[in-house]
Amino acid sequence: MKLFRFGPPENERPGVMLASGAHLDVSAFGQDYDETFFATDGPARLAQWLEANAANCPNVPGSVRRASCVKRPSKIVCVGLNYAKHAAETGAPVPAEPILFFKSTTALCGPDDNVVIPKRSEKTDWEVELAIVIGKKATYVSQDEAFDYIAGYALHNDYSERAFQLERGGQWVKGKSADTFAPLGPFLVTKDEIPDPNKLHLWLRVNGELLQDSNTDDMIFNVPMLVSYISQFMTLLPGDVISTGTPSGVGMGLKPPRFLQPGDVVTLGIEGLGEQRQTAVAFS
Repeated sequence: MKLFRFGPPENERPGVMLASGAHLDVSAFGQDYDETFFATDGPARLAQWLEANAANCPNVPGSVRRASCVKRPSKIVCVGLNYAKHAAETGAPVPAEPILFFKSTTALCGPDDNVVIPKRSEKTDWEVELAIVIGKKATYVSQDEAFDYIAGYALHNDYSERAFQLERGGQWVKGKSADTFAPLGPFLVTKDEIPDPNKLHLWLRVNGELLQDSNTDDMIFNVPMLVSYISQFMTLLPGDVISTGTPSGVGMGLKPPRFLQPGDVVTLGIEGLGEQRQTAVAFS
């Protein structure tokens, strides 16, 4: 099942894309895609509800804005330097353990919303990433049971302001958390539709130029390892997002480095999870 959210900011509603390709408004189900939804086996309940009610659900026009596929979660946990070639292009050693940082949930936005270059930014960068959405409360989870705690997967662009991240006190979260720096979606694809998240093609283009082109099988730490590892340090709540890192081809790693300018268009995608498109605009 492919879950999406749509509508204007602060007034988003839940939707479902069926196998037929139909996009349905499932507001009548009575729940948005939030912590409570996932904690109460929402995807299974929604699937059962659709069996009796799909025929009565309105269609969602293709012209309507798509929002983040998850309503604001308790946290977005990100993994740094999780592809060996990306670590190499930044001049960093391959990590012995996952590098973790947070991204503010206020950075969440829709998959095709504009990316706003922050005030005083000179180094806004792109990062295509596979995101994991947690399905139930996870504390001290083993790798063998990690998939039991996953609701599904989504496409995420982990936008980063490199000067804020690396030159303003070494706090990565400052370079990761500006408004619009976490477009998520278009879909949350339930895990039954993605047999192997550790083998998915992912790519990103800037103004049509292919800059990131890789596969999640190049991750240093794979999906079950990350869920298990992070749960050793914090409780993951239903609806929480884990962003699993980006491959090589970010602006910081190009020679010479290259960063977003107003008017640049970023397109990206992951096999089975859909595509995004953002236009860079200056803060105003």
